[in-house]
Amino acid sequence: MCSENETQVTQIRLLGFRSLHKYRTLLFIVFLLTYIFILGGNLLIILLVSVIDHLKTPMYFFLKHLSIADVLLTTSIIPVMLAILIVEEGILSLWGCIIQLYLFGIFGFVQCFLVAVMSYDRYLAICHPLRYSSLMSPDIILQLVFWSWFLVIVLISSEFLVVVQFRFCGLDYIDHFFCDFGPIVEIATSDTSILMLQDFVISSFIMFFPFTFIIMTYIRILFTILKISSTRGRRKAFSTCSSHLITVCTYYGTLITVYIIPSDENTSYINKYRSLLYLVVTPLMNPIIYSLRNQEIKRAVRKLIINILQNECKG
Repeated sequence: MCSENETQVTQIRLLGFRSLHKYRTLLFIVFLLTYIFILGGNLLIILLVSVIDHLKTPMYFFLKHLSIADVLLTTSIIPVMLAILIVEEGILSLWGCIIQLYLFGIFGFVQCFLVAVMSYDRYLAICHPLRYSSLMSPDIILQLVFWSWFLVIVLISSEFLVVVQFRFCGLDYIDHFFCDFGPIVEIATSDTSILMLQDFVISSFIMFFPFTFIIMTYIRILFTILKISSTRGRRKAFSTCSSHLITVCTYYGTLITVYIIPSDENTSYINKYRSLLYLVVTPLMNPIIYSLRNQEIKRAVRKLIINILQNECKG
């Protein structure tokens, strides 16, 4: 409970982009178009992998779940951000703010495991091609995806259960466009030391364990490729994992920029703009990487368009 001279916080005001007020119309248009492209690109990948037979492979199944996470992540944040740009300030209930933080944690961090699982798939395809089918059976694929989501939901839920017990008294605004972890902790009037330790342990496990695993798999992949005698064979082997490697660099590059690289005394202010990299750039890049660089996706798009046209002609 709050003390007598303090007010219980029931709503959180999101200050958004006040310093960029004169550019709000331009920012709204840019972010709206970006959001539409993110939705369109990722939903297209989900649709193609679901209906096109030659895309029903382990790698594209994992990519489908990565796109699902991207869609859910951006949808939990960007519509609120667009509303803030229109009215200059956003207001969420305290519970709504905490739930947004919870969803952001799940949809954001599950990508760490999904990207790691995709690297394991590439490792088996290149280093153990003869055993690939048996090691990547449908049951194993489902288990890998299930445990990726399950582990993240359990770990983030453990933090959520701590946050909901905090007291929020007095300060009812944060200088951000969504309810990020740091700003929420800053306005809490309870002792947050246990949560900070818990978050450090969980974040280290979620981010660094998959990242270390990815590095190890790509070291093995690199050595295997270098052993291939022909230049054509090496190029073909590398091309099978190039799109995923770009995804890894984009994802962890933005993650490190936002949450690991230290800032000066204006950390919260700077991280607000750094967060745009993670929330916009990565979900935007995945459809570009897998549509422009991937011949199978291009072929699937053409096949889908032909099927639609044929059905219209028959109708």
